[in-house]
This record gives sequence, structure tokens and C-alpha cells, in this order.
Amino acid sequence: MADRDLQPRIEAAALAAGFSTALYRAGLPVSPDRAARLAEALRLVPPIDRAALYWACRIVFVSRQQHLARFDAVFSAVFDGRLDPAESRGDPNAPPAIGAETRTKAAPSTNRPAGAPEPQPDRPAAPLPGADSADEETDGPERDAILALASRDEHLHETAFADLDPEELARLRQLVARIVLATPTRLSRRTHPSPHSRDRLDPARTVRAAHRTGGDPITLHYARRRPKPRRLVLLCDVSGSMEPYTRVFLSLLQGAASGARAEAFVFSTHLTRLTRQLTLRDPDQALAQAATTATDWAGGTRLAASIRRFIDDFGRRGLARGSVIVVFSDGWAQDDPADVDAQMARLRRLAHRIVWVNPRKAAAGYRPLVGGMAAALPYCDAFVSGHSYAALAEVAAAIRGDVSAANRPSVTIQQRTP
Repeated sequence: MADRDLQPRIEAAALAAGFSTALYRAGLPVSPDRAARLAEALRLVPPIDRAALYWACRIVFVSRQQHLARFDAVFSAVFDGRLDPAESRGDPNAPPAIGAETRTKAAPSTNRPAGAPEPQPDRPAAPLPGADSADEETDGPERDAILALASRDEHLHETAFADLDPEELARLRQLVARIVLATPTRLSRRTHPSPHSRDRLDPARTVRAAHRTGGDPITLHYARRRPKPRRLVLLCDVSGSMEPYTRVFLSLLQGAASGARAEAFVFSTHLTRLTRQLTLRDPDQALAQAATTATDWAGGTRLAASIRRFIDDFGRRGLARGSVIVVFSDGWAQDDPADVDAQMARLRRLAHRIVWVNPRKAAAGYRPLVGGMAAALPYCDAFVSGHSYAALAEVAAAIRGDVSAANRPSVTIQQRTP
């Protein structure tokens, strides 16, 4: 069958669903969102030949090198036999299997040490986004559009922070520090001129203009109040139970603290303000200074006492009034739940919105029955997990006040340009 006959026969949703099912049965980690991603890619850029179809599927479903061999076997079993019956009959004129095309490359050096094993035949390597490879064929704009869906950090998105190795955690912290946390806006007391009569009258400007016309207010001037983003306050639990997630959350605090209206605090047995320390450009230096400042790092959790200290020393003075408060904690507190309830009620009266981020929420069968968490939950506007990079999208949506987006499984995370 000619390659040009492939495109009319492909129905994107059915193909993506069927192929993802075959990969799942073969033992590959395939999720429904990847199947949806493949269907969207095939809809936007229909493959013009089998090679384009192979690369589209591979980019979407293969995020680790050890999955490549099994993916190639499933792809050949699903597509090669169906799309090219001559190959399954052993026709020598049949085109090669997808992914098995021969590559042109320089001959390897023969100066191998004595006893060294013979080199194994080449196999296709996973393409690295942004890398220019001279031995890969290019298919024009269609291939470029499909490759844009790939990311070298894709396998980090769904992995829980506690399951990452140190190298992956360092890379993820760089991504998290660039996340933009936007808050809802409010009307400030300052006004600016407006040409619309539906806005309120500006008496001062109207009187000043009347002085130029003999005291007659010929022209009426109007003004409107300026919108401004609400203050963002982040309270991060750095106790021992939160240790697997602390460094990533602090990277998020570091990115937020660089904004003009964001404040960062950490607490364990007592509260520490870290806004100034986290504004340093070097993330490791910022976290080192934060750890030095917070002397109770990885200790117990005094949730009620920390919230009381925040309200008494900072919140009532203006930091909490009309602000979006984000608490990163698993709720495992040493305080009496009644004390937590009382302090959360005080915080609720000051804050515009309270978002609670608990990484334990992602566990199967989790229920907020811990004393501190159960006492705090009735005063929260949103309760999200934030246990992975993808889950931070729910955190960003909850901070914006986008309830519908916070409940969706996939939300785009806006990042600052590095």
C-alpha cells in the first residue's frame, strides 16, 4: 500500500485509543491523557506516511529509553502487518519496519582494547528535543509540529516529588521556580482618569477644569479605581513528615517571593519569615540561607501556634487582609484540634481565599481524618495535593480562584521565561 493512502484511513481518536490499549497490555505505562494527546497530534498534523505516524506515537508514549524496545515491537505488530501485508509474507521488496531504517554514520574506530566485546548493531535512539541530528530524516513542518509535543522533562511531570532521584529533583526545582502564581485582582483606592460617563464623577478634576472656563463646569471628568492583584502569602510546613516535598515547595516559594506582592514563611515548631532570603538569584544559596534562618527545620509541627504567630505578628498588620493564603502542610500537628480550629477561624476572617496543599491527598483512599487537617479543612476554599509537577497546575488554578480549572485533570502551568 502506498504511503500516501495512509492518511485518509486514519481516524485519530480510534487509532489513539486502540494503540494505547495495545501498549498498556504490553506492560508500558500508558495513561489516558497520553492517548488524548496522540489523538490531538494526529488531528492537528495528520501523518503523511508510516514514518511520521511512528514518530508521532513514539514521541507521545516513550519517555524512557528502556521502554523503546517494547514500544517498537508493539508498533510493528499493530501497524506494520496491517498497513503492509507484503512484509508479513516475507516479500523482499517490502519496505523496512518502522524504526528499523538503516542510518548512515561514520565507521567506528577499530582501535578497541584487547578482549573488548564487538559493538552491537545500532538501534534508533530516542530523539532529544532541540538536538540537531544529521542522520535523521526531516519531514518538514509536519514533523516539527509533532516534535513540539515532546519534552525531555515529560517523565518528571507525573512523578511524585518523593520518588525523584537527586538529579531529577534538581531539574524539577528549576522548572518549579519559573511557575507564575497569579492571584485574583481587587480594586485599589487609587483612581485614574476615565473617558466613560458610566464611571464615577471626579470632583477634583472637574473643579480644576472649571477654573479655566470662568468657574462653569462645562466638561465633567470621570475616574475609575485601578485594579491590582491581591497579595499572595505562602506558609510552608518544613517538619520531618514533609521532608520529601519541602525543597520543591521552597523552590515554588522562591519563584513567588521574587514578585512584588508575595510573602513566604516556613514553620515547624515556630514561624520564620523567609521572603528576603528567598529573593536571592542563586536557588541553592537561597535555600541554604533559608535553612540557616529556620532553626527548627525537620522538627515537629505546631500548626496552631504557627498560624497564631502569623496572625498576631503579620496578618493583622496587613499581610493577611484580603490576601490569598496558601498553606503547604500534611496537617500532622502536635496541637489540639480545637486550637487549630480557632486559629483557622481567625485567619478565615482576614484572608480573601485560603488554599491548602497536602501531598498526602494524592494517596489512594486518603481521607482528611488527621486532627489538624480535619480541623482546618472547613475554613479552606480549595484543597489540592500538589504532590507532582502536573499537580501544581491545580495549585496555580486554586490560587487564581479558577475552581473549574482546579478540578480538571490537566491545566497548563504558566512559566516565566528563563
